[in-house]
This record gives sequence, C-alpha cells and structure tokens, in this order.
Amino acid sequence: MARLHNLVNNDELKQRMLDSEEERTTLSFYQYHHIDNPELFRNQLYRRWNQLGVYGRIYIAKEGVNGQVSLPTANLDAFREDMYAIPWMNGIRLNIAVDDDGKSFYKLKIKVRKKIVADGLDDSSFDVTKRGKHLSAEEVNQLMEDPSTVVVDMRNHYESEVGYFEGAICPDVETFREALPIVEEMLEDKKDAPIIMYCTGGIRCEKASAYYLHKGFDKVYMIDGGIIEYARQCREKGLPIKYKGENFDFDERMGERIGEEVVSQCHQCGAASDTHVNCANDACHILFIQCEACAEKYHHCCSQTCSDFNELPEEQKEALRGQVEFNGTRFGKGRYKALKKDEPLIL
Repeated sequence: MARLHNLVNNDELKQRMLDSEEERTTLSFYQYHHIDNPELFRNQLYRRWNQLGVYGRIYIAKEGVNGQVSLPTANLDAFREDMYAIPWMNGIRLNIAVDDDGKSFYKLKIKVRKKIVADGLDDSSFDVTKRGKHLSAEEVNQLMEDPSTVVVDMRNHYESEVGYFEGAICPDVETFREALPIVEEMLEDKKDAPIIMYCTGGIRCEKASAYYLHKGFDKVYMIDGGIIEYARQCREKGLPIKYKGENFDFDERMGERIGEEVVSQCHQCGAASDTHVNCANDACHILFIQCEACAEKYHHCCSQTCSDFNELPEEQKEALRGQVEFNGTRFGKGRYKALKKDEPLIL
C-alpha cells in the first residue's frame, strides 16, 4: 500500500525542488459537494495524485474540496483526466497561476477539516448552491462602468493591501469569518445595487454570494474564477485589466503580478514595495511587507528587536522566550507594529 503521508525532511524537500529543472504548473481549484466520508476520499486522492507528482495543499470536508497545488506540466492532462473521472468533480475549473515558476510547493498535504473555508456560518440556515451569478472578465469590466455598481473585496487586509480593484470596498479584517458580518453591515443600504464580489480564486465569494442572497441582497455577482481567472481572461482577450498591483498567494511565492503598479509600501521605511515575507525570527514570524534595503538592514526581520534576538545563541534565545515582546506570534497575520516599536534588544 502506498504511504499516505510524506516522510522526508522539509528542508531536503525544498532543496530538491529548488534544484529540479522539471517544468511544473501551479493551479488552484474548489468545488462544493456533499462528501459522506471525507477521510476515505482524502486517502483515495492521496494515492492517485501522489503518483502524478502533485505537490500542494488540499482541504477536504463534508461540504467539498479546496486545493492549491503544483504538478509536472507533462502530467497536467493526466491530472485533469483523473480529476474529471470523479463525477462531481467533472468540469471543475482549474485556475492556472499567471506568474509562477512551478516551485510554489514541495510536498503533498491533504487534510480533512470541518470546512474547506472557515466562515463561521450555519450552513443549515441557507442553501449554498443558490449563489450569485458568475461574471466573465468582459462582463466584470462592463458592470464596473456602471456608477451604481459596488465592488467588494472579500479577502483579508494583508491581501488587499498589495492589490485591489480601484474603488473596491476593502474591509480591514484578518479572516473571512470576520469579513462576512462587517460587509453585510457596510452594504445594508445597498441591497438593490449591483454588487460584485471578488477573492483570489472564487471560493470565498461562492459561499458569501449565497449567504448575501439569503440575507436579501438582490443583485449579487462574483468574478468567475476570482482574480486569477480574471487576469488570465483579460490577457487572452486583450481586455484592460482593472485590477491594480499584486494578487496575494498562500504559497511560497506570497504573490503574483497582475497589474503593473506597486500600490503598497514597505512597512519599515515606507518605500514602494509589495513583497510579503515572514519575519526571520521564528518566535515572531509575523507577515509583513519589506523592501530589499530593509531586508538587508534588518536581516530579514520585522524589527531591530527581532534582528538582535535572532543573532543570539540558541540557549540564550530559549532563556528569553516569553520575556521579550515581538510584533507577532508564530504565524500571526495581525497588523504590523514595528514602526511603533523598533528598538534594539535590551538584555
């Protein structure tokens, strides 16, 4: 029986990927569907897709599947054929990354979760299949010309900070769960207006559109395939791209170029930059935007405090853990505070 988990050291896997000259394609997909036995389905997918050289992150729940993966380009047709052989996955859109070298993932992880996207909603209170209308890139551009149209970014603050549709409402939130009630309140007096929602690949808008229709909004639209597919269609058809800046990605790249503009700033010096990184101090690890000059100055850390801490011997670090305040906590994505606190570490 094939192993259903990877057993190789992560650092070794990363290095293998960096050294490889194999051409790979990065893509994302999702589908809402009732799955009776998510664990069994998870194991079946792992056996099948591991053999095709698929790397990435796939979440499976009773409500469906959500994946961001990369695979050898030579196996793309075989992967599509294997996926479409599953009746309820037949025809799923595969959103191909527009700015990528295929080295965004280095191993396959398939996890069973309660939901494929954490939303905090009571799914029994509305029908998720009764969703808003999908719009092609051309339809998006046309509807955005209507001054009554409201455009809403359903992503988190660190995503919209580096890229957005001009004039869009961008909620200052850290999670999709947090965004849903806030957006509903913001749009309370616009229930009759055309509302275009967008996110990275479409999965969050799929759920949000059904929820808002349930809440009495009449004209709910979403960008078919999200920002990724919008950009692809615009380039293929020669349409103007109304999205400005980068599209944040939840993989090793952190972002892919959509619009030519850099719409955000380095969190440390204020220079134009849209490069997301995690603080090199693992005790902090906060997600923030850093330019090349500050990366060199702070040794890839978010503050002088973190930079100084990172230079200490491991024994001294261990002794100081819990006593030093950093900007973030392990894997935190909260608001960055280094500009308010950028002092040398005092021992």
